[in-house]
Amino acid sequence: MNSRRLTAGLAATAAVLAAGTVAAVASSTPALAAPCQVLFDDFSYSGPSDPLISQRGWSVRTNSGGPGVPGASWPASNVSFPTVDGAKSLQLQAATDGTAGGTSQSEFLHQRKFFEGTYAARVKFADAPVSGNDGDHLVETFFTITPLNAAMDPNYGEIDFEYLPNGGWGEQGPIFYQTTWETYRPEPWEAVNTHTAQRQSFAGWHDLIFTVSGGHVKYYVDGVLFADHSGIYYPETPMSINFNLWFIDTATHSGGMATYRQQVDYLYHTVNEALTPAETAARVAAFRSSGTTHTDTVGSGGSCPNPSPTTAGPTTRPPTTPPVSPSVSPTVNPTGGPGCSSAPFWNINSVYTGGNTVRHQRSANGVPGGPPSGDGVHLWRARWWTQGSEPGWTQQWEDLGRC
Repeated sequence: MNSRRLTAGLAATAAVLAAGTVAAVASSTPALAAPCQVLFDDFSYSGPSDPLISQRGWSVRTNSGGPGVPGASWPASNVSFPTVDGAKSLQLQAATDGTAGGTSQSEFLHQRKFFEGTYAARVKFADAPVSGNDGDHLVETFFTITPLNAAMDPNYGEIDFEYLPNGGWGEQGPIFYQTTWETYRPEPWEAVNTHTAQRQSFAGWHDLIFTVSGGHVKYYVDGVLFADHSGIYYPETPMSINFNLWFIDTATHSGGMATYRQQVDYLYHTVNEALTPAETAARVAAFRSSGTTHTDTVGSGGSCPNPSPTTAGPTTRPPTTPPVSPSVSPTVNPTGGPGCSSAPFWNINSVYTGGNTVRHQRSANGVPGGPPSGDGVHLWRARWWTQGSEPGWTQQWEDLGRC
């Protein structure tokens, strides 16, 4: 089973990276590297009541509350560990009949002890329910979070992969978000975050990675850099690791009971290391080739598997789609051109679509309305739909030069 899972788990990343840079570890007894702190879990549990779950720092959520449909339940039975595509996996289930009482959601989370480093999981997203009518506003996730202690809590933090197969939040079709949060206010709602999004289907297995290091949160999907967020959005406090499956609302439900599922093959985290996708895949492969199904040395020290030389990462960065964020100090072009005089000034509350242009001098620290950077007013062009993402700090905007 380990051999089959190893091959499947690395296939997507290997297809993107340069040939030979990600390979299965051939040795069954890999050497160990210098001490490091890691969490690796292959989710080899018997069920939601397996005592190993709590012993290893995980929790199966059963308490009520958000996110999702008010009044929905979070039963332990919605979390299971079946064999999926030949490998033991974490499975989350959510179901709805269009009513609060008939809606159930699920969450599996680890204790709050994680901060900087690399986070990785192989996740299977679904575009359609396993039974019932399709079309519900569903959110499939992998994220870290610090609890919000009060409105606009400066110590709050959240790093999200969120896939909406049927849209929601004003979107009509499938959309995949990478969102990094500074804080928010529940009532009246005010969000301080930045996001990147791809409007296409991501059904199937995907290698998801985000690194938290050096003031930047970088998101990778199948070996490709999708987003680079920084400034005020960089987390400040330890976070928990979470997977949940929930409904935004029941507005698009079309009758009967619809049941959806999301699966997770593994979870890997290493402390204070910003690994490349190839290095991450090699670490996971080394754990599996040694027969390791779980290890957790975060906070206590330990050893990481040392992959064979054939599993070394690429010497160049994988191709990037969509393009990476502008640097903190964007290149100043000679002029923004005649478009400067006709472009409106950027407004944090306005919605912009691909091709829209605005004038804006980016803030000094990624705080819209805060001290200016001193770069002068630039002309910016939206690459795709965006709202609340400041030009100069997020990749939603292309710098067309100084006005």
